[in-house]
Amino acid sequence: MSVLSRMASFDDDIDFRKVWRVGLAISAVLVAISAWAIVGRGVVLGIDFEGGTSWDVPTETLSVGDTRDALRSLDEAGAKVQTIGRGSSRIVRVQSATDDVEKQGAISDALAEAANVEVTDISVSTVGPSWGDQVTDKAQRALIFFFIAIALYMAIRLEWKMAVGALVSVVHDLLISVGFYAALQIEVTPATVIAFLTILGYSLYDTIVVFDRMHENTARLSAGSKATYTDTVSLSLNQVLMRSINTTITSLLPVIALLIVGSSFLGAAALREFALALLVGMTSGAFSSIMIAAPLVAWIKEREPRYRELRQRVAMLQGPAGGSLRGAALGPADLDPEASTPAVTKRPAPGAPPALSGRSIPPRPRKKGKKR
Repeated sequence: MSVLSRMASFDDDIDFRKVWRVGLAISAVLVAISAWAIVGRGVVLGIDFEGGTSWDVPTETLSVGDTRDALRSLDEAGAKVQTIGRGSSRIVRVQSATDDVEKQGAISDALAEAANVEVTDISVSTVGPSWGDQVTDKAQRALIFFFIAIALYMAIRLEWKMAVGALVSVVHDLLISVGFYAALQIEVTPATVIAFLTILGYSLYDTIVVFDRMHENTARLSAGSKATYTDTVSLSLNQVLMRSINTTITSLLPVIALLIVGSSFLGAAALREFALALLVGMTSGAFSSIMIAAPLVAWIKEREPRYRELRQRVAMLQGPAGGSLRGAALGPADLDPEASTPAVTKRPAPGAPPALSGRSIPPRPRKKGKKR
């Protein structure tokens, strides 16, 4: 049977303790790159966060280079310039941090002349610094409230140690998503923040699915079990792996369609920013649920006296050869020996006729003793 067939029938036997080493190494590299991008290159915040002025110039011919040349005489060559849409719906968007009214008028005149359009055809929007501060403050409050809600829910629904694993997993996903934007210098807009919150919700959902199965299986561990806590976590991940993969694929397909259709064909920048954040975050969320949250909880729980003693007992049972039990090799008798206690067969009363079954077995004749 192939690996995919075994995964589909929940009969795969992946030893996740070996996979975790590779996963944690990949995660460490991604987190390091993200931290470098955020600190070194910085996060490019949109006009809604920093304040400033935006110009939308309807034109089919004006290029980004010509736009910068037109702004160079006004000391605005460093302004952000991007093209949105195609054909008759194409526009050139210019964003600047200036809030001077006279300079805004001069920039409008320069853009109208470069694009050969009327000044009244250019759409101008201004966001004050106070408004940008309010948007930033609300975004930060939303993230803090989300983290508190995660911690309380997980602590009540499961236990606080799983809440710690979920929080670390969510922070991991958020750091990689923001680092991706910082590395590619993609602008962070309110639509991106909404996508980040959506990512956190998806990551939490996938983590809860994994933790719920872990909680169900580890509750059956007893002092006589033949499996450690980590063995049981590996078993749980084997049981939910295919479900996690299916959920991730079905969630990413519409996001990819939104990214391709909305960005490439419709030219909607807001759709591109939203879909790109979802694509990176959902992929990271599925990865962190198995490679970050689960091993972290296993590492914490193995240090409890109960599970530490269980690990020592299992090591003694394995003998000098050592080794470890593989996830799919575990059964009810390994988690809870009483779950598979064989039924006791009652003997018939003396003188009663033998019980009939599909195949009758004649009684063994008794040996006659010697007469004295």
